[in-house]
Amino acid sequence: MTIWHDLLGLEFQVKHVDAKGIKTRALIAGEGEDVIMMHGTSGHMEAFTRNIRSHVEAGFKCHSIDALGHGFTDKPDYNFEIHRYVEHVINYMDAMGIEKAHLAGESLGGWTAAILTLNHPERVRSLQLIAAGGTKANPAIMERLIKSTTAAVMEDDIDLTRKRLQLLMHDAADATEELVQTRYVIYHQPEFQKNLHNLLCLQNMEIRQRNMMTSEQLNKIKTPTLIVWGRNNPFGEVPEADKMHADIEGSRLELFDECGHWPQHERPELYNPLAIAFLKENSGK
Repeated sequence: MTIWHDLLGLEFQVKHVDAKGIKTRALIAGEGEDVIMMHGTSGHMEAFTRNIRSHVEAGFKCHSIDALGHGFTDKPDYNFEIHRYVEHVINYMDAMGIEKAHLAGESLGGWTAAILTLNHPERVRSLQLIAAGGTKANPAIMERLIKSTTAAVMEDDIDLTRKRLQLLMHDAADATEELVQTRYVIYHQPEFQKNLHNLLCLQNMEIRQRNMMTSEQLNKIKTPTLIVWGRNNPFGEVPEADKMHADIEGSRLELFDECGHWPQHERPELYNPLAIAFLKENSGK
């Protein structure tokens, strides 16, 4: 299956929304309560294409967005720290007239979604933390992310993009050739290359430390929360998910076998029914 096969026959639009001066690419489909889907570091909205159809058929309106400085969203010249990502999502919600949404964030997207929930609980119906970052600072992982991303972005070798995507997956076949081609085009935009240092700033230890989520912060989240984690996640082991689950009172943790850092993409047959049941449990709140 490819991205377009995933969406074949479904009514959707890809548009650029003016989020308070930041032109933001979004794939929007369906009617109902809004679900905002947020990808990880150096990712893009196509990370959720295997999830949109089932959510639309279940009666939800999906917004899969390119984060600040990512994909085909604008790339202003400043460090993309977490408060910037949160501000961008709030501005997107305001621009789209969304008072309150369900948030589903993977990796960096989960980190952003959790801080947004802490700072603006009145704007969030439910929270999904999918292999979410933001609670650990592992120098080896940070270095691997910097090196692999920089090589894939700055060198004209599509195999480096392929290897960067395959890093995320338990089964390399899930880094489909269409995804590789899409990411290669995104990575080789002049503005993407020029602002890569801003996108990777959270891999700088000093900057990362001041953005990280503490247990005390997570203790304050009262929004219904679902945590999803791959048992083979190369960027965070299961105890990291266990800790997040223990820190967020009332949260639910689901572990997927044979799954890396993109559970929603790698195991859609598990993720989609789980997420939709969770959204329905928390509809109208």
